[in-house]
Amino acid sequence: MAAATMLLSIALLASAAAATSPSSDADAISRFQEYLRIDTAQPAPNYAAAVDFLRAQAAAAGLEAQTIELFAGKPLLLLKWPGRQPALPSILLNSHTDVVPSEPHKWEHPPFSAALDEASGRIYARGSQMRSLGVNLDMLALVNRIAYGCFCTDMKCVGMQYLEAIRRLRAAGFTPDRNIYITFVPDEEIGGHEGIEAFVESKEYKDLNVGFVLDEGLASPGKEYRVFYAERSPWWLTIKAKGAPGHGAKLYDGSAMENLMKSVEAIRMFRTSQFDLVKSGEKAEGDVVSVNFAYLKAGTQTPMGFVMNLQPSEAEVGLDIRMPPNVHVEALERRLVEEWAPSSRNMSFEFKQKGCVLDNFGKPAITPVDSSNPWWSVFEEAVKRAGGKLGKPEVFPASTDARYFREIGIPALGFSPMANTPILLHDHNEFLSKDEYIKGIGIYEFVIRALATHNDDARDDESRAEL
Repeated sequence: MAAATMLLSIALLASAAAATSPSSDADAISRFQEYLRIDTAQPAPNYAAAVDFLRAQAAAAGLEAQTIELFAGKPLLLLKWPGRQPALPSILLNSHTDVVPSEPHKWEHPPFSAALDEASGRIYARGSQMRSLGVNLDMLALVNRIAYGCFCTDMKCVGMQYLEAIRRLRAAGFTPDRNIYITFVPDEEIGGHEGIEAFVESKEYKDLNVGFVLDEGLASPGKEYRVFYAERSPWWLTIKAKGAPGHGAKLYDGSAMENLMKSVEAIRMFRTSQFDLVKSGEKAEGDVVSVNFAYLKAGTQTPMGFVMNLQPSEAEVGLDIRMPPNVHVEALERRLVEEWAPSSRNMSFEFKQKGCVLDNFGKPAITPVDSSNPWWSVFEEAVKRAGGKLGKPEVFPASTDARYFREIGIPALGFSPMANTPILLHDHNEFLSKDEYIKGIGIYEFVIRALATHNDDARDDESRAEL
């Protein structure tokens, strides 16, 4: 058995080497740059241009293509690589086409130029990396009004790496056992409500018979690849305090500002206690409840500025809270009611968004990363055979489209093969090394092949003969 495994690995490495000549690598980089140059930044992404480009790439790779428009102007591209045993549960490789806005004047190269620095091998562009915070429409509008800045990096690299890996596999004569689907979806950066969330509820999705999903992950500054089996759910809320207005010189109990600042201090102390667990190394970032202050609002304004000798009758704070899947939700809700916004201090709260940490079956929305999940074992072994090494599985610190699959009980992993790469969250000059990009294609080649031929207990004779 060990000898057979070694021969298989040698054969896979040989086929990968044959498909990765300098000329083919250069072509792959050129196609990646072409995709990066399509401006799909929110709030006005050019989805039509992206879909046209991707359909052309799908045709060149020999894939079937279907455009689904569940909402006007928001096309979802569904690609299919038919398998020899279509009754088997399929594999879905998901990515999104939209990216976040940028501040071009703060970039060394224009964010949609996909400039290649020959000396460093870096490709600079918005969307060259991948990352999502699950921004909703209201928050995006706020960001645009304030700074028109960057909220997160994106995942155009992953979508193209899927296609390049499939090009290689097809060129090597490989045919999957099960159907392989590739989705390029809209609106992930603003919550996915008119993108993947609507798609998983559609008949088109149900007809795919999906058994396992790969979605985006994060870059890794070290040599190990990061993989995510769950993610934190967003709780966005406002806390409002009310009180009688008063003269700026008067001291009295129960003013709106005093009540709010008591809550702010209590929240700050809780935030510190959670952050200390991360700083000490006791817990990873995705395993704690993160609380961040989004805004403070109070005071009486005039055309000349704030009135300085009047204590306001209302004060408000906005919070961005992220909840890990195993958190004690009831305990935090009780803390909110009793300590952060008690009605006894004339305080109230309102959720702008309250994500659920449970799936539709009442269990934590996680994908097992142990022997109980055969997909995990196949994925882990494939990365190892490709010469990669996985770090300890993590909870994604923010939100991705993968949550919509986990909510309906479909196992989903977040994975982006980018090692030795700084994490450029909320940053300018987003880049990806061309060498890491090409290496990632090879990783996906092994992963897709392994997932496509995993037939639970056994493979058919044809699959074994081919391997």
